[in-house]
Amino acid sequence: MTNSAPAVLFDLDGTLVDPAGGITTGIAHALSAMNLQVPAPEVLASMVGPKLSDSLLALTDATNDQIPELIRHYRHWYADRGIGMGRVYPGIRDALETLRADGVRLGAATQKPEGLAATVLQAHGLAGYFEVIAGSASDETLLPGQAGYRSGKAGIIAAALDALSGGHARIAAVMVGDRAQDVDGATANGLDCIGVQWGFAPAGELAAAGAAVVVGDARELLGELDRRLEVQNASHGAY
Repeated sequence: MTNSAPAVLFDLDGTLVDPAGGITTGIAHALSAMNLQVPAPEVLASMVGPKLSDSLLALTDATNDQIPELIRHYRHWYADRGIGMGRVYPGIRDALETLRADGVRLGAATQKPEGLAATVLQAHGLAGYFEVIAGSASDETLLPGQAGYRSGKAGIIAAALDALSGGHARIAAVMVGDRAQDVDGATANGLDCIGVQWGFAPAGELAAAGAAVVVGDARELLGELDRRLEVQNASHGAY
């Protein structure tokens, strides 16, 4: 495959894999372990996708000083039990197979720490589909202003595109995700974002953020990708 081939970048949690309570239960466990109030289920669900330290600061009573220990509690529980609770969304594996067979290059772009994202994809038998797995810094306790802090989805998507292009001209690509930050990160990099309804966005979030289209299942996603990649192929040359 050459760098001229089009690419699709996928978010992880809520797009490829349903964490099925592995994330929200882990966050609740960490908060309880530190005698902090556990938010309502809908608030916990809204924490799936964004950077964990940011969500903890914005949506719980946790202070900056408590974030490192909270994340340690969470990651220990998640590694021990949470990963095993997840499942691949229906039709996703077949969609990835089809895209790869058609010569489309695949990357994962997630706000999970990069190494953990690779572990999750490997655990669910998906890692082999992706040329690139881009994520946040391995040290999740970093806060804005600290050295090494990565500022969100836009930078992660940019890193994935750079890795796929090999340092050459930017390749044609489409982002697929389930939250507003996926749309925002794609837009910041000049990409369309296809939103998926099966993830964690509240009703209307993806459309309000400017998703190019919102699809309801993997078959519809594959059809939309086929159409968009054909258009991009016509604009950028055959692959």
